[in-house]
Amino acid sequence: MNNHEIDYKLYGDDMQFVEIELDPQETVVAEAGSLMMMEDGISMETIFGDGSGDSGGGIMGKLMGAGKRLITGESLFMTTFTNVGSGKKHVSFASPYPGKIIPMDLSEYRGKIICQKDAFLAAAKGVSVGVEFQRKLGTGFFGGEGFIMQKLEGDGLAFVHAGGTIHQKVLRPGEVLRVDTGCLVAMTSDVDYNIEMVKGVKTALFGGEGLFFATLRGPGTVWIQSLPFSRLASRVFAAAPQTPGGGSKGEGSITGGLFDLLGGK
Repeated sequence: MNNHEIDYKLYGDDMQFVEIELDPQETVVAEAGSLMMMEDGISMETIFGDGSGDSGGGIMGKLMGAGKRLITGESLFMTTFTNVGSGKKHVSFASPYPGKIIPMDLSEYRGKIICQKDAFLAAAKGVSVGVEFQRKLGTGFFGGEGFIMQKLEGDGLAFVHAGGTIHQKVLRPGEVLRVDTGCLVAMTSDVDYNIEMVKGVKTALFGGEGLFFATLRGPGTVWIQSLPFSRLASRVFAAAPQTPGGGSKGEGSITGGLFDLLGGK
């Protein structure tokens, strides 16, 4: 194996975190800001690039890896955590919003997983975090999550997070699944991915489901989330107080609406 072999344990239900056990000199790579806690004896270092540990290409290779991460909206830097002690040590990473953490052994999926651009949480050192450009023009313009997705490559463990409940579905050859574009979390590289427009003008304009949905064609495995962060954020924003002072009496209640209607303070 090219990747470090790591053990892990998941804690929690809807607000999960993953505890990773590192043997001496083992390393895990994580997104900046995802650390929850770590034991003494773990060395923390900020690195430039995708965290694969591949030094091939010198400075230009590192610049290319960092540039790819910048395209996906992520930070130019990642953080490594290495056990520099003599015994087993533990480091934990938490999800940034309510949902689930999905452990993925990339060796079981032909060494590659394609996921939405903000799904990656952490991985064993050696896993490459790059970008996946969608070939189809329609996917690029109307994909909801953008035409650029993340790709995780290697033969080790990677951890992906998503909102709400996660449903894993194995598609048979030729089987088609249509999902909301924001609900697609990840898929194996053999899944054919495209965007279709909702049929019917009334359905598209007044159905409340958006103008486009993702069409996934098997064979392959896909992971679907029940609560995309964008959907959660839009509901929170809609329910937030809209008064200049930042608050109102009885938000979310009948009396609160009555106060607003009558101009109550």
